[in-house]
Amino acid sequence: MGTPLQLCYPVTTLDGKELLPAGVFLSEETMDDLVHSARAEAFPAMKLMEYESVAADLRSICESPPYHRMFSDVARRDEVFQAMQRVELARPLLEIYSYFKLHDPYTYLHILSVFALSILLARELVKDPAERALELAAATSHDFGKICVPPSILKKTTPLEEWERQRLSHHAAAGYVLLSYYLKDHRHPAAITARDHHERIDGSGYPRGILLDNRFVEIVAVGDIFDALASSRPYRQSSFDLRGALEEITQQAGQGKIHADVVRALISCNREGHPPYETCNFSSELRSRPPEDNHYCGAAPCHFDPQCALEEEGEGGGGKA
Repeated sequence: MGTPLQLCYPVTTLDGKELLPAGVFLSEETMDDLVHSARAEAFPAMKLMEYESVAADLRSICESPPYHRMFSDVARRDEVFQAMQRVELARPLLEIYSYFKLHDPYTYLHILSVFALSILLARELVKDPAERALELAAATSHDFGKICVPPSILKKTTPLEEWERQRLSHHAAAGYVLLSYYLKDHRHPAAITARDHHERIDGSGYPRGILLDNRFVEIVAVGDIFDALASSRPYRQSSFDLRGALEEITQQAGQGKIHADVVRALISCNREGHPPYETCNFSSELRSRPPEDNHYCGAAPCHFDPQCALEEEGEGGGGKA
């Protein structure tokens, strides 16, 4: 199985509880112990769509560019929202939505957008309704680990320095730990998706550099990429246009980083009449240009540095603004 993932920074809840310290390896034993520690805790759950303004915000996203065309089919949109209505989350996880809405609206809208798009793509790519229902929660919380990243980094409008990029990449491992704890299961699809949504099928992703082979994680990964390109972000004044975003994702499919079928499903959702994704081909011809002042350079694989861990001590818990 290789060397377990090692935490570069502590993982701390919104209320300041440290779940795991920097430097620990996320082995089976470590994660089993973490889950065991959570079993004495009670985390009341409620429906996501009944929490604060989530339902209204999701509808607004689906009715606005770039998603209005994808959700233009009323029957399809209603089916997606019916699926969303079935999702329940533990109260501490719901409070993460509140945290992001207050401190980082970009991340808040991004998480909801990827949730909606992932369900739409899964509808095309996963034919078994029971299987889709089992995995629904995986798409609700892929970036929750960003509560362990300082908002100053998340909202930075200039290029990230190397240490900031590594700090940002911590969110994948942090999300895995947080969701394993609150869901009391480190094998839960939501925890796995939080950890692996930046992995790629050719092994070029992070945090573990594995060969990604999980269709649900791939769906969330493509939704994550698309929304990062096609929606507003602090690090650029304007987003990629729709064609530019699809061309960028098409290139990544051509490079063997993501599966072509998931990209075809995304293209199908953007075409009039939503033809079967199997009939959708894509061209390697590039006709769009990235937006100006696009400073985003992505995150970098994180490597544990004891000195960084020492500097983290005294900073307090995740969620500090």
